[in-house]
Amino acid sequence: MTALKSAAEGPWWRQLNRGHWFVFVVASLAWLFDCLDQQLFLLARNGAMKALLPAGADLKLYGGYATTIFVLGWATGGLIFGAVGDRIGRAKTLTLMVLLYAVCTGLSAFSRGWLDFALFRFVTGLGVGGVFGLAVALVADGLPESSRTGALGMLQALSAIGNIAAGCIAIILGNLEGTSIPAGQSWKYMFLIGALPAFLCVFIQMRLKEPDKWVQARAAGKLSGLKFGSYGSLFGEPRWRKGALLGMLLCIAGVVGLWGIGFFSPELVGDVITRSLKSEGVGPDKIAQQKTIWTGVNMIVQNLGAFCGMLCFTKAAQAFGRKRTFAVAYVCAFIATVGYFHFFNSKGDIWMSFIMGFCQLALFAGFAIYLPELFPLRLRSTGTSFCYNVGRFIAASGPFTLGKLQAALAAGATTDAAKLTAFRTAACYLSAVFLLGLVALIFLPETKGQPLPEDLSSESGKQTPVPVPAR
Repeated sequence: MTALKSAAEGPWWRQLNRGHWFVFVVASLAWLFDCLDQQLFLLARNGAMKALLPAGADLKLYGGYATTIFVLGWATGGLIFGAVGDRIGRAKTLTLMVLLYAVCTGLSAFSRGWLDFALFRFVTGLGVGGVFGLAVALVADGLPESSRTGALGMLQALSAIGNIAAGCIAIILGNLEGTSIPAGQSWKYMFLIGALPAFLCVFIQMRLKEPDKWVQARAAGKLSGLKFGSYGSLFGEPRWRKGALLGMLLCIAGVVGLWGIGFFSPELVGDVITRSLKSEGVGPDKIAQQKTIWTGVNMIVQNLGAFCGMLCFTKAAQAFGRKRTFAVAYVCAFIATVGYFHFFNSKGDIWMSFIMGFCQLALFAGFAIYLPELFPLRLRSTGTSFCYNVGRFIAASGPFTLGKLQAALAAGATTDAAKLTAFRTAACYLSAVFLLGLVALIFLPETKGQPLPEDLSSESGKQTPVPVPAR
């Protein structure tokens, strides 16, 4: 408890030496570039659909399908490689994941049709999905206990920098489109830029080592017979099964809300901007360029809000506890999302993207902080990845559900305005998913001020008592 209390007496980074900083920076960059890839896909999605689909195809519907396939790959990769990281090492597995998503992002630019594009997005998702649990486990086990909460919150907050970088890239390419870049081709350049993080793999592979805690525990586990990265252990032991199932429910609410609804804000912004530009008499050749620029601006504003929201969540979780902070955050996410999709009507409303980003993505700092506190070292990456990624199988249905609900609400609609209203209404209905997180919180433990749970002594290889988190 003394070590944990010291975190409140000074900034978390004062406890770090050069080795700690190296682990934190590498893990943060891996996750930052991962998020850059995600956002570039969201920004390039509409342009890619226009280029790869025949005239008259429903771009939103197929864009939803592409997102579903990407998120399914993400969920699958998270489940597989989170467990692999506990078994063979987080550093080795993280290297493979970054290389996989970077290379396949670059290959997406060379897609010739919708099917090969979808295939590249699925394989990219495999790599993207493995990174979060591995990066979080590396920081949780590789940094001092007193620095853990602040470091994990900052790791997640820095992901917003990757998102903001994606918005800046969109703005730059939007300004170049039609001059230096052929009209309608900016989406290809976005994916090529997304391939650059592959260079990070060499850096990781040469220098990053496994945390000493993991190395010692792995050796002890071989003597005791306790399994690392085992879903049988995760679900076969009640103390870990409860955290896995309830943690999964907690994440489903945030992940579905963000990926099934919140990250469709570019479509809303694009439609609103198009309507606004048409009313101003702007020519069709300029509308596509302005849509690209404004969706980039939206991304930047949304993720500036996300950065601030994740830092605020971290502070609040340290001061008031994890459960109270989550409860407030879920209610705020619900209200902000409904308000955004109902009231966003012009370029002057872009400030609302900041509010929605603040509320929706603040939850993800909570996932980074809270999930490792539910599992022992031998299952930390496995359990964290399970909770964070299983929800993506459900989230994968979010874009599809949003598209189908919109189509049902727009049945008989003949004008763009009527279709846009149906899209807004569908998003507002689905926003209720955020309230599901409140149900999970009722049964989850409060872990503020508690050490990470362990069931293995790295010195003797014997079972040791597991701390019971205070409720």
